[in-house]
Amino acid sequence: MPIKAILTDIEGTTSAVSFVFDVLFPYAAKHMPDFVRAHAEDPEVAMQLGAVRLDSGEPEADVERVIEILAQWIAEDRKATPLKALQGMVWKQGYEAGELKGHVYPDAVKALKDWHEQGYELYVYSSGSIQAQKLIFGCSEAGDLSPLFNGYFDTTSGPKREAQSYRHITEAIGCPAGKILFLSDIVEELDAAQEAGLQTCGLAREGGQLQGHKTVSSFADIDVTHL
Repeated sequence: MPIKAILTDIEGTTSAVSFVFDVLFPYAAKHMPDFVRAHAEDPEVAMQLGAVRLDSGEPEADVERVIEILAQWIAEDRKATPLKALQGMVWKQGYEAGELKGHVYPDAVKALKDWHEQGYELYVYSSGSIQAQKLIFGCSEAGDLSPLFNGYFDTTSGPKREAQSYRHITEAIGCPAGKILFLSDIVEELDAAQEAGLQTCGLAREGGQLQGHKTVSSFADIDVTHL
């Protein structure tokens, strides 16, 4: 079945894992406390702080306690939706101040541009918030790549290792699952997408094989017409 849409992961796929762990996470950890204190009464921030209280089972936690919880979640790389949303807000300030530039591998930049020109619909699915996804591509080292994409999905669509999440995304994209190609460096994510009927291709940038899936080391090696 010919591919119509391409859904890609970010971390370890289009972008270096080190950028997330060595740049973005430390930036959020450093700036989160002051950001929360300064914006705790803002409606959007207050909503996410309320979600942190509920998710942590501490509905009466004050702002300082919520900051402690967020710091712990960052250290654990917790895939918590309110944390991801708040991180995205902090990173937005960093990108706007010119302190952050999104990393995207050159081979990914070229392929995404080529696919866009060839008429493929491009989507992103990452555990990072949609806002954070837009910032990585919109403020990337290669310039503004956001015009290439038709849409973004995050954990509000469900966990990345569950097939139902990919069914939700397929419905949102509006084309048969078999015409969607999912790219990731995590075999459990590829397994879940495959279970939902999507075509898959694994990225193993250091070499190796993601069992059960066609695997390449670069976007340059992905031939969407012969999978």
